[in-house]
Amino acid sequence: MNTDQNIKTSNEIYSSQLLDKTFSREILTGLRADAKYLPSKYFYDNEGDQLFQEIMNCQEYYPFNCELEIFTEKTAELAQAIMAPGSAFDLIELGAGDCTKSVHLLRYLVNVGANFKYVPIDISKNIIKFLGRHLPEAVPGLEVKGLNGDYFDMLRKAGELSSKRKVVLFLGSNLGNMSPKEAASFCRELRGHLKPGDLAIIGLDLKKRPKTILAAYNDKGGITRAFNLNLLKRINRELNANFNLSAFEHYPVYDPETGSCKSYLISLTDLQVTMQIETSPAIITFAKDEPIFMEVSQKYSIEQVSLLGNQASFKTIASFTDQKNWFVDAIWNAI
Repeated sequence: MNTDQNIKTSNEIYSSQLLDKTFSREILTGLRADAKYLPSKYFYDNEGDQLFQEIMNCQEYYPFNCELEIFTEKTAELAQAIMAPGSAFDLIELGAGDCTKSVHLLRYLVNVGANFKYVPIDISKNIIKFLGRHLPEAVPGLEVKGLNGDYFDMLRKAGELSSKRKVVLFLGSNLGNMSPKEAASFCRELRGHLKPGDLAIIGLDLKKRPKTILAAYNDKGGITRAFNLNLLKRINRELNANFNLSAFEHYPVYDPETGSCKSYLISLTDLQVTMQIETSPAIITFAKDEPIFMEVSQKYSIEQVSLLGNQASFKTIASFTDQKNWFVDAIWNAI
């Protein structure tokens, strides 16, 4: 093995160790909080990735199909907005997943000869490996540079690797998995990594009939329930914990006034859970009916989406919705 390969292997091991320590620290912090919570970014281990693919195929889960419609029916318009400045660019996708939606845009851009590199960023090592193997086959001529890690750490690295203008994709209502306050902070930080004229394409779920929204997070097949409980399975496996999954109930709620759809796991009994944090054991106690906050899926109006961008020094230059007007992909220009 040559020196470059040795350095790469050492860096990968070091990065993996940092991610493992961050995982254990953030899990413990959440479970020791007065109001217990678990970071939703950790849903996506190998099994979590598979379960999420199943969720997207659920009849009740409309956001995926709505945004897929946008990327298949309005591909040319999206590409035209991205290519309008005329210069080469890095197309950076935060939380890339398996690229089921963005692959339509990637293929179109390659076919029209756009000068760009695709940079998927994902917390899941499995996803980045999958994309590195399969995307060049699915989209011949596509240049791919995958980055595994937290969004802003990797966005900073992408900026160090290339000085080309940036087009950031943040699809699938990932921004909606934050409270409005967190989303505003995220958008400001995102803007801090971009230069004037860079673009962000933001996917957000729109407000609609409450029953439609709630059903999307409480499917009859119980896949969303399994997706939430899988994080406890991951903690059991990676932190040597002893969560009893049958002692927790999946509970989603939606508030149409605020647009906030939240998911919880409810402890059905008093219990103690032990886990290993690095070299030290930790004990977490649960009272009967105590919730663990798992995830928020915030819904917006079109006006609120534009305001969110404006407050972070972006200007909305285009908005694309599906035929039902249930979902929007807004294009923000950094100003």
